[in-house]
Amino acid sequence: MSGCVYAIATMDTKENEILFVADRLRELSVPTKVVDVGTRTDSKHTPDIRIQIDNPEELGRGVAVEQMGHLLEQKFRDPAILDDCAGVIGIGGSGGTAIVTRLMRSLPIGLPKVMVSTMASGNTAPYVDCSDIMMLYSVVDVAGLNPVLKQVLGNAAAAMAGMVQWQQDDTSKAQSDRSTIGMTMFGVTTPCVTAVREALEAKGYECLVFHATGTGGRAMEKLVESGYIHAVLDITTTDVADEIVGGIMPAGPNRMRTILGRGLPYVVSVGAVDMVNFGGMESVPPEFRDRNLYQHNEHVTLMRTTPEENSQIATWIVDRLNDSDSPFTVVLPTGGVSMLDAPGQPFHDPQADESLFEHIQSRLQMNDNRRLVPSTHHINDPEFAELLVDEFCKLMPQKTQRLD
Repeated sequence: MSGCVYAIATMDTKENEILFVADRLRELSVPTKVVDVGTRTDSKHTPDIRIQIDNPEELGRGVAVEQMGHLLEQKFRDPAILDDCAGVIGIGGSGGTAIVTRLMRSLPIGLPKVMVSTMASGNTAPYVDCSDIMMLYSVVDVAGLNPVLKQVLGNAAAAMAGMVQWQQDDTSKAQSDRSTIGMTMFGVTTPCVTAVREALEAKGYECLVFHATGTGGRAMEKLVESGYIHAVLDITTTDVADEIVGGIMPAGPNRMRTILGRGLPYVVSVGAVDMVNFGGMESVPPEFRDRNLYQHNEHVTLMRTTPEENSQIATWIVDRLNDSDSPFTVVLPTGGVSMLDAPGQPFHDPQADESLFEHIQSRLQMNDNRRLVPSTHHINDPEFAELLVDEFCKLMPQKTQRLD
């Protein structure tokens, strides 16, 4: 391995605990530096890096945590530190977890990240989001080196040591020989995406399929940002419907911007924008209870989008495309956008679909690098998958180097 692991904690309250982790790592032959993100500087041990904010007692806890997380993230943007970083391990309660995982979410996918936290047994989505953070529940509070905590912290250090010392074999490093394609899929667009994936794999591409659950789209864009993905087939943009209407799987305000900003070959469609996702039927907001609802299973309820909502979805997508200078192709399945949007199916609504297609076609600004390709086929028809592959191949260079 090259570089070192950065062990991070609020040393005003967790000094002995983070030093224990650092010692275990060094015993495992892992070079380690300690980072203090506490609000006081009276620790007995001098850390390798100390992040400080002014007058923390005057800010209040919430503001202090926010500022400390920001400063830590900024510190690791220094190439001298980032290039030296082989992994990050943190320990903490709610405040420390918020500080350290903010840094972790900003780091490249693949860089080892381990967070030992009292918060790891609950909803970890705010801490992990779409990053590859390993969350380990501390079982007891991180407050004193008792036998239980020593075991947990020792396991965390061993896990980090294993990750940073592991070396990829030559076959897993062959990314430069095969262009990697990001693709979005939902259950109701599976036939289409599967056919596209199999066709592209036969052509020698490496395909990464992301579940279009909001987090999946953001994860794909994080890999785009990290240089792992060379082109995108955004077949299923259902997370935009949740973003617009208020479902539980929203795209987030920056969806598509990273792809377009990188200038990658980009094929976009509107798979599954006929539906908004909620949890069980009881979770559907009261204002939507009289809408066209479909219980996918006991944990997932789908709601059909209206013509007005489809016009808003179209506008949201087109505005991002129009704001970019990147080449792209939009391919529209005017025969239906999901399994449920077909004749005889519960979400078949030609008027709602027409609102979507009309607003895209009328608002999209065209030039030599932008193509709009309407198709009369349903999204899951084999012919539509073939069309997506053809349009993608028109955009994709013969040889694409990894975008580091």
